[in-house]
Amino acid sequence: MTTSGFTVPTIDIGPYLAPGAGASTSADCRTVAEALDRACRDVGFVQIVGHGMDPDALTGLASALDEFFALPLEVKKRYRRDPGANRGYSPPKSESLSMSLGIPSANRMNDFYEAFVIGTEAADVVGEDLPESSYAANNWPDAAPGFEPAVRAYFTRAQELARTLMTAFTDALGLPTGYFDPMIDHSIEALKMNNYALPEGEIELAGDLTGMGAHTDFGILTILWADRVPGLQVLGSDGVWHDVQPEEGALLINLGDAMARWTNDRWMSTIHRVDPPVADGRIIRRRSAAFFFDGNHDAVIETLPGMLAEGEQGYPPITVAENIAAKIAGFRSGVAPEGDLRETARVLAAGQPGGVSG
Repeated sequence: MTTSGFTVPTIDIGPYLAPGAGASTSADCRTVAEALDRACRDVGFVQIVGHGMDPDALTGLASALDEFFALPLEVKKRYRRDPGANRGYSPPKSESLSMSLGIPSANRMNDFYEAFVIGTEAADVVGEDLPESSYAANNWPDAAPGFEPAVRAYFTRAQELARTLMTAFTDALGLPTGYFDPMIDHSIEALKMNNYALPEGEIELAGDLTGMGAHTDFGILTILWADRVPGLQVLGSDGVWHDVQPEEGALLINLGDAMARWTNDRWMSTIHRVDPPVADGRIIRRRSAAFFFDGNHDAVIETLPGMLAEGEQGYPPITVAENIAAKIAGFRSGVAPEGDLRETARVLAAGQPGGVSG
């Protein structure tokens, strides 16, 4: 996947799907780990093939999104999220993701997507007393009876894939086998399903209309399924926004803030956004589903061994839950996160909120 010299690498992670696979025993896994390290250093995004995701789970997910988002708005609003929980429905223009970096949108208008979020519940994790704030109960929509079973099926497979990727990441960083296990054994996990709610067809776009504002993801990694239509843009190291679409059968993977902090930005939590999906001057429909693998709520994010050069300053320690809470407060309530965010500086340097489109 290449745009104006910008490349999101494609990596076949199939070697890691074998039981007990790892770079210590497999030359093929070593090759994958090395490719992942390069991609995470240079881009922060990668598309994976050979991921073993059941095609029926992907088809079921797409059908579930269609079933729910086709409901009348007044019905969907019955499942509107509780202000204190990251679960349920968010109507169009109710969130502004660029505020997770403390940056108001260029047109002072919230993002045009609508979304539904489900995630790991406290009751799902045996033997742990977990806070509802991070592991809230789901609000399944009974008005869309096929939604819950299809979404649960995909969610389970995404959980499995995330842990496979963590094994590969551990190898790529040269860490001991199982290094991250104590930090992810009751991981916060959420699936945010998005529908870009502008009407399809002819429309004249006025100003800097935003599908989803510029942001980084908050946790360790994100697994993204998306329609193969325009919209997603990634901010390259050249300060230019580049269009990104998944190849047929591929899933997009990007790193979040936790991994960037752990590696002191050796690996990149890359800034991205979604512009209104337009082709040949027409609004087209775009769906996506982002599975966020964030780590344990009480895991401390601090620089990994060997990631600091002599005299170099790392990020201050913060827990996974504290980092997520600060970012969520930004995009849902408009309260800018405290502290000096390096990713905010990168967006501003590129002329954000508008940015330069690639």
